[in-house]
Amino acid sequence: MAMTPKIELSAVTKSFDANHVLKGIDLTIAPKESLVIIGTSGCGKSVLMKCLNGLITPDSGSIKIDGKEILGQGRAALEDLRQRFGMTFQFGALFDSLPIWENVTFRLHHQRGLGKSEARDIAAQTISQLGLAAAVIDRYPAELSGGMQKRVALARAIVDEPEILLFDEPTSGLDPITGGVIDRLIVDARKRLGATTVTISHDMASVRRIADKVAMVHDGVIIWAGPARNMEKSGVPEVHQFVHGLSDGPLTREKILSNKAHL
Repeated sequence: MAMTPKIELSAVTKSFDANHVLKGIDLTIAPKESLVIIGTSGCGKSVLMKCLNGLITPDSGSIKIDGKEILGQGRAALEDLRQRFGMTFQFGALFDSLPIWENVTFRLHHQRGLGKSEARDIAAQTISQLGLAAAVIDRYPAELSGGMQKRVALARAIVDEPEILLFDEPTSGLDPITGGVIDRLIVDARKRLGATTVTISHDMASVRRIADKVAMVHDGVIIWAGPARNMEKSGVPEVHQFVHGLSDGPLTREKILSNKAHL
């Protein structure tokens, strides 16, 4: 008997006025799998991610979690769905006015009405798992380095042990060593929680470290998806150019033609 995908997208479309961003996304993600979505800037990766967690409603198509359709659900069902997700945003999106312990336990507090002492204990335990000193919980985001802020954002995403983790450019803006540390923490957290993860990344070193499966979005569709070990030999010119960071290829030629068309 075939295993039910953790996440399944079929013919998902999304347009903003005349801008057709997603033109029919088909993708399946197995339970506990780490999928990384790659693609050039503006190709629709972030829109796809927001469709997954309900921040954006697709125009058409199907999104199923554990075989259950999530599109067209009411507000209560959508809130229940979001509680199954943890997410980090590209620039951290920490609350500058709140100390770290309140940032980490923000959602837990609203879900369970945690007292201050319990929230502080949970925050300290969670950030300690990510290699930060417990004393950091009383500091504010502006007092932390970029790498420390990324760890705090990761702590906030995993603190309530979600089934699905979404990461939007988790190593963006970090030096290679710190980026490697964040990747290791992501892998460790996924294994500890038994979570399914979906990551957006343009950092190919990071992709190679964390991905079980890779999917490339181009012109609103998935042009290739497969095991990470196979992306070097995909046979798709756009994937080859992106994976190897080549300056010449179909992706750059298309951009040049597009720019000329707008002159």
